[in-house]
Amino acid sequence: MRFLKQFSIILFLSFLGEILHEFIPLPIPASVYGLVLMLLLLQSHILKVDQVKEASEFLIEIMPVMFIPAGVGLLTSWDALKPVFIPVAVITFVTTVFVMVVTGKVTQKMIRSGKNRKADREMAAGQYKEEAAAGGRK
Repeated sequence: MRFLKQFSIILFLSFLGEILHEFIPLPIPASVYGLVLMLLLLQSHILKVDQVKEASEFLIEIMPVMFIPAGVGLLTSWDALKPVFIPVAVITFVTTVFVMVVTGKVTQKMIRSGKNRKADREMAAGQYKEEAAAGGRK
């Protein structure tokens, strides 16, 4: 029953994304709207990770299977794809490398930022203790 509830939450957010896609005149896929809604709900703690964790993990586990229809679609469209295959392959490779590099750099920056914030909190706590100890001696 819990699994069904988690899937229902994910499907509901996807449905809201579809509705937003119809009303907002931007070239953004409905799935992106749904993901942004989920992110906002998770960040604001309206939605807890535990409320969608198992269903999300399951969907991630079966994600490779979901690409099979797209691959079959490419094979059936091979005649149309053949003349532009090399440019498409180069663009795909270059953009994949670009996304990997940018993702790595952003992740490194976020990790460093998190460590810096933790160090700042620890230093502030240490200064507070020193001031309290010095204030207690006066």
